[in-house]
Amino acid sequence: MYETMTAWAPRALSVLRIYTGLLLLEHGTAKILGLPAVASFANLQISSLVGASGLIELIGGVLFTIGLFTRPLAFILSGFAAVAYFMVSAPRGFYPILNNGELASLFSFVFIYFVFSGPGPWSLDALMERK
Repeated sequence: MYETMTAWAPRALSVLRIYTGLLLLEHGTAKILGLPAVASFANLQISSLVGASGLIELIGGVLFTIGLFTRPLAFILSGFAAVAYFMVSAPRGFYPILNNGELASLFSFVFIYFVFSGPGPWSLDALMERK
């Protein structure tokens, strides 16, 4: 049983990357494209800090989902999520569950994991490596 699970581990890594990328992309589309509609992003200016973060989430989300430039992108996105945590959540208190920082902190650690693990076999990076 463990042999089968171990054999599927690289594919599960790809699924984790794709899902993480889609979650990040959703934040970017909400801020930049208004889909899904989030009331607090209704009058968002691209030149604002939140607007700039939306562009990073939109572009980074697409690239991360398809698995292109995964390791350097994951490094950048990990720092981006850590900055978001320390700028927005940490000033509200120490515990992520109380300061609403769970998502940003988890994103940061998941992205840093991908710096070391790579994108998995279902990625453009892996496709380019095979050729």
